[in-house]
Amino acid sequence: MTTGVQFTGSLGPNASTRFFTFGWAASSHIVWYVMPTSPQSGNPQVAWDVGVERYNPTQCTYWITVRNLTNANITFEGRYAILN
Repeated sequence: MTTGVQFTGSLGPNASTRFFTFGWAASSHIVWYVMPTSPQSGNPQVAWDVGVERYNPTQCTYWITVRNLTNANITFEGRYAILN
């Protein structure tokens, strides 16, 4: 298994943003997750959705939408784990 950080970001209260990352092997099983890194106050809570789009026979693009579920500013990392 390989893990890493693909992107970082910040969001204001109840805001959302969308990231994309491309060139991933279509044959790989990749899990995406978002980890808050520095809440300004309270307990950070985020939600994320992942979409995948194949742009050629061997590679994919992932679209990750991150939502801040709190009334505080947050920063976060977009992380991945390649399971095969």
